[in-house]
Amino acid sequence: MLAHGRSRYAGVMESLMNSAEEQQPSSPLANEQPKPVGGFVLVHAGAGYHSESKAKEYKHVCKRACQRAVDRLKAGALAVEAVAAALVELEDSPFTNAGMGSNLNLSGEIECDASIMDGKTLHYGAVGAISGIKNPVLVANRLLSEAQKGKLSAGRIPPCFLVGRGAHDWAVGHGIPPCPSEKMASKFSLSAYKRNKRKMELAEKMERGHKQAKKRRQSSGNGNGSGCLDTVGAVVVDLEGNVAAAVSSGGLAMKHPGRVGQAAHYGCGCWAENACNMNPYSTAVSTSGCGEHLIRTMLARECSAAMQSEDAHHALLEAMQNKFISSPFLASEDRVLGGVIVLRCCRCAEPPPSPNIQGILVEFLWSHTTESMCVGYMSAQDSKAKTHISRLPPGTVSGQCLAIEGGVCRLTSVVE
Repeated sequence: MLAHGRSRYAGVMESLMNSAEEQQPSSPLANEQPKPVGGFVLVHAGAGYHSESKAKEYKHVCKRACQRAVDRLKAGALAVEAVAAALVELEDSPFTNAGMGSNLNLSGEIECDASIMDGKTLHYGAVGAISGIKNPVLVANRLLSEAQKGKLSAGRIPPCFLVGRGAHDWAVGHGIPPCPSEKMASKFSLSAYKRNKRKMELAEKMERGHKQAKKRRQSSGNGNGSGCLDTVGAVVVDLEGNVAAAVSSGGLAMKHPGRVGQAAHYGCGCWAENACNMNPYSTAVSTSGCGEHLIRTMLARECSAAMQSEDAHHALLEAMQNKFISSPFLASEDRVLGGVIVLRCCRCAEPPPSPNIQGILVEFLWSHTTESMCVGYMSAQDSKAKTHISRLPPGTVSGQCLAIEGGVCRLTSVVE
């Protein structure tokens, strides 16, 4: 089955790559004097299923997130500050499964996961199963910034990952205001909870017979499938070439209380790493999908490592196929559900007669095995963000095949 999915995809990749290349953002004209620009941002509103009826709302929130990050970059903020700003916008939307409007767990409560990573310092901050905080990414970001200050009193190591009540109390103690739990739910998440609860109650009644149980498994697989995996995230590069990544999620619908998904796990939800002697490219990754699948494959870090290869498209294809869909860690899974956004960049020398012009070549990609994935991207030289809902080609099977698209952007600035 997996081999069949791989061969079907081979023909899909070329057409998707060609269409992506046609949609690449244009570079400044050669005869124009480049102006300093702040950087580039790529966001996602989740890998899952995005209905046509809600497509407009998903695209709008991606545009707002891109604009918010670019505004911060233009103001001189570093990548890690800009990526946090993008996530706040994504968390505040009632249409996304992050922050406000997150999925409710089995107990009817909202518990969120989030993490952020700074490619310049390689510091990381995360929260898991946190309740009563409107923007979990702000807690993750504060953990990161506090850790960068060094050791605590008596030589104690500052935390980088907190969960549950301890995470909530730490956030409030560091000036992040609490939000009443009843205000965290949206009408969409509440109606989904009631609908899913009825399905579970019906399923439990049907468990007595083998035939009925088989129907139940099929029904629950369709009802709580890729449509419930809409984690949000962003990746950013600033004018100095620093990268950062972040991710936030309300988790799977009807999850067990205390469950922590990939959005909080190191190397699973996001990854960011500036170029160094061993790595020629700076890379940033943010994931979405079934948390358990992404945790068991550490997909964010795997995709980042793959991006050091020369051909970015081929590298991401190989990573998604070999490290995710065909991963031995997921051999027992019928459908492997997930998606990534990837950014990689390197400094490039501009040809004479402009020796004082500095350039950064940015390659940005997204790939998913779910039915769809909503993305948005924008550079500081763009007047507005571009958005796109990527979908698997007709006839392909979610969880067994994948789509990949992307583009290239060149950032330029005048060196004083």
